[in-house]
Amino acid sequence: MRAQRLEAFTDGVLAIVITIAVLEMKPPASVQPAALIASLPVLLAYSLSFINVGIFWANHHHLLQATEKVDGRVLWANLSLLFWLSLVPFVIRWVDDQGISPLPTAAYGFTLLMASISYVLTERAIIAANDETPLLKEAVGNDTKGLVSLLLYAGGTCVAFLVPLAAVVAYLAVSVIWLVPDRRIEKRLTLRNKR
Repeated sequence: MRAQRLEAFTDGVLAIVITIAVLEMKPPASVQPAALIASLPVLLAYSLSFINVGIFWANHHHLLQATEKVDGRVLWANLSLLFWLSLVPFVIRWVDDQGISPLPTAAYGFTLLMASISYVLTERAIIAANDETPLLKEAVGNDTKGLVSLLLYAGGTCVAFLVPLAAVVAYLAVSVIWLVPDRRIEKRLTLRNKR
């Protein structure tokens, strides 16, 4: 299979995820400022989720730019990624209904943790499928940002049961880490094209 089909399918699913997430949000119950303040947890969850889905999408795009071949392992790993990201609207809705309370906050972190693990599995499957072209393997390297992200999501998920706001800070930290664009793959592609 060509990588372009996988990229197009993933783009479509992620666009739907973002659309469903915003459609699931309830507007404030009244025009009073207090009603808007009461909606802040879900607005923050949506904003964070939009950023996170965008980060996954941008990195996935770069990943597939360096991909020539896609096999069954890649397809299943990518489907796992899409499954976990498709749960984002569900956990946002739960946060909307329950506020920043332990179980919904932990579920939010667990969903992003599993999406991150699935992303790593997709990345590894692509590297294995393209083993004669080491560009992606060289670009990924030891993936410190990815490892730190996994640790923050896992830690946040556990901490959510004790101090939900501390978990939210951990989830925000992951977004901040990834807001600085990851240019490893772009740099390798530029070097390859100059040769």
